[in-house]
Amino acid sequence: MTLAPRVVLVHRRTEYAELVARHGTPGQASFFLASRGRSARDVEQRHHRHTAALAEAAAAVPLDWRRTRVERADLPRFLFEPGDVVAVVGQDGLVANVAKYLDGQPVIGVDADPGRDPGVLVRHRVDALPALLRAAAHGTGPLEERTMVEAVTDDGQRLLALNEVYVGQPGHQTARYRLGTDGGAEDGAAECGHGGGAADGGGAEEAQASSGVLVGTGTGATGWCRSAWLERGGPLALPAPDAPELAWFVREAWPSPTTGTDRVHGLLTAGRQLVLTVESEHLVAFGDGIETDALDLTWGQSVRLGVCASRLRLLG
Repeated sequence: MTLAPRVVLVHRRTEYAELVARHGTPGQASFFLASRGRSARDVEQRHHRHTAALAEAAAAVPLDWRRTRVERADLPRFLFEPGDVVAVVGQDGLVANVAKYLDGQPVIGVDADPGRDPGVLVRHRVDALPALLRAAAHGTGPLEERTMVEAVTDDGQRLLALNEVYVGQPGHQTARYRLGTDGGAEDGAAECGHGGGAADGGGAEEAQASSGVLVGTGTGATGWCRSAWLERGGPLALPAPDAPELAWFVREAWPSPTTGTDRVHGLLTAGRQLVLTVESEHLVAFGDGIETDALDLTWGQSVRLGVCASRLRLLG
């Protein structure tokens, strides 16, 4: 017997719901907002718009299909099925949050509050969801495959991200490490950025002290990586969201007698990896700005960062 399609509605608790949970009552939450010079009315209205969009999304699921909901905080404990259709109701960042837990399931991004967010990943209104769900379930909708980045440590820890992975100190202070790319000098030199413009021998390692390293996708090229790119003066062409390439940047590399600044940016194509070996007591690697979901790295440990074989399959 063939199971009916299952729709997973992914959402995030609203700011208003979090405030009420923290302060106990709506009145106390309103008092807290007023004491900070903010209007409880605006926050509450956004909460109601989000709640209404989530209810409408649930009603859009055909009655003979299976359905379930998962809140963002519960994603690490939720088991997605291979045939799931994932409907993300919220902001662009919520799509990035869920992407690393998927393995090819189609994703529909639904904007819960149109006009407040760019709508790059949550590009659909909730009233379009019935048709989109059927297209995703039957494989007839146009799917946009977006590149993801993965970090894999030498002891088998693995982290995926849609936008970027950051490796550095938890407090964004000075991190010490050795940085190189896998492979030989012939292909490494073409993909390495050089602060002074001189060739550095391709895959040779460089000891560095910096504020950390960013490795980002074309999707992340509109965010944190773009900021680093602009500060660097646009030294390379940032990849497109579907391009099998990653851009990497070293943040605020510090030159000293024992640390260099020759390898500060570059591109990684599929099959190429950036290799970072820790020379600090404690570094972390986290993806898409979620610092609570991080890999802990200790002295002498190495982490490899490159293009992930899995991709986000976003319904256009």
